[in-house]
Amino acid sequence: MRVLCVTHERGPTGGGGLFETAAVELGHELTVWLTPHDDAPSRPASFGAIMVFGGAMHPDQDAEHGWLAGEVEYLREAIAERVPLLSVCLGSQLIARAAHAWVGPGESAEVGWHDIELTREGLDDPVLGAAFPPRFNAFQWHYYTWELPPGAVLLAKSVSARQAYRLGERTWSVQFHPEVNSTMLDHWFTMGAAELPLPDQEMRDETAERLPGWNEQGRALCGAFLARAAALASS
Repeated sequence: MRVLCVTHERGPTGGGGLFETAAVELGHELTVWLTPHDDAPSRPASFGAIMVFGGAMHPDQDAEHGWLAGEVEYLREAIAERVPLLSVCLGSQLIARAAHAWVGPGESAEVGWHDIELTREGLDDPVLGAAFPPRFNAFQWHYYTWELPPGAVLLAKSVSARQAYRLGERTWSVQFHPEVNSTMLDHWFTMGAAELPLPDQEMRDETAERLPGWNEQGRALCGAFLARAAALASS
């Protein structure tokens, strides 16, 4: 299956991380679109699935990042063409924007490891419910949040924020970061040291303990999404 990976920063620390690796290992053909620098690829319907990842920018910074509006239009077209979508952090915010939902600064930031709970709908969801237990600890790094798009279903939540939704039967969005690997986090911790909730070494020690299990869940999420996309394509 042809899979489009939508990224927003150069280098291995700003892309799809674990999900890019997992997609290739599962036998899919991966195309990477670095939206600030590349022309848009062929129409969304030419892909069997699309994954949209994070970035240091915010989803409403069109003045600073002139390419944002074009990406939003591409994602809006993908939703209209019923292409299966999985989006992460900034990606989830851009999908919400494309679906005409409010997106803006959250009441508080979530950076580091936070507890998340699946909703009843999340437990029954064929993608999130297949990848996560009812409660789990997830890595987060975001300052913005979203209201549910019209017709969307909340799949997961934390104490302070909504964490995941499904729009229709083909679009999934998560606010947390299941795609991170050790290379990405080492860069993030170095460049964003002032934003960490713990001293650097404590943050790295906690992450070293939690990351192997988190990567297993991330692979499970990516695999469940791509399997669902393939099933939808054949139905």
